[in-house]
Amino acid sequence: MGWLRRLLRRPPLLHIAGDVGVGAPVVLLHGIASSSVTFEYVVPLVTPRHRIVSIDLLGFGASPMPPDATYTIEEHVAALRRTLRKLGLRRIVLVGHSLGALIATRYAATFRRDVTRLVIVSPPVYVSPTEMGTPLDRAAMDGYFRLYEFLRANKQFTIRAAAGLARLSPIKNLLDVSEKNWNAFVLSLEKSIESQTMVSDLVQVAAPIHLVYGTLDPLLHPGGLRIVENLRSVTSHKVQGIDHVIRPRMARVVATAIG
Repeated sequence: MGWLRRLLRRPPLLHIAGDVGVGAPVVLLHGIASSSVTFEYVVPLVTPRHRIVSIDLLGFGASPMPPDATYTIEEHVAALRRTLRKLGLRRIVLVGHSLGALIATRYAATFRRDVTRLVIVSPPVYVSPTEMGTPLDRAAMDGYFRLYEFLRANKQFTIRAAAGLARLSPIKNLLDVSEKNWNAFVLSLEKSIESQTMVSDLVQVAAPIHLVYGTLDPLLHPGGLRIVENLRSVTSHKVQGIDHVIRPRMARVVATAIG
């Protein structure tokens, strides 16, 4: 009956890591195994004209880690929905990075009147390898799924690798995979990233969509990006020489996309 308890319980309230500025509200959602520090370079650029609300996703940062959470995209969205309603936020610009982009897209597709603009940054758009048109694209897409399966199955390797990447990051505390958030990490990876519905969600979004990504991002499949860029409602912003991290140059592009 665990599924019934999850169905009946109220979604947890997420941690508000920052609430600064005055103006039309902008909500920032970070990626997997990260926190609101993802947008360190973005916030100062947009606070002069917007109210910026930074939220830690379910299971990450200072947000709750319910022991029975399954970290599906539906659970992430439900927690976000309750949090935004608690804040009285409607008619928002919604910005998501990586996993946050998937959650933001599902939110915008579900609560269409509440989102005035959707900005998706470095979204890991994955579809079934069989949907890719060339053998090379199919092999590359399959490679991402195999990589994530390996990371989920090798806990200590993944934690050590994440710690090594964190030391190289230009933003302090950007990446955190640990014993504490391991459950949130592996389930969000499996249930929200690997089992995503990003493309079909994007089609349901009523608001203008801005896609921002770096040309050197190793987590983005070119075929997945092409699918998104070919949607009529999407304006694409390609940042040359940038990887998955929102560095200062990408932050300026994100700020322009926010408006």
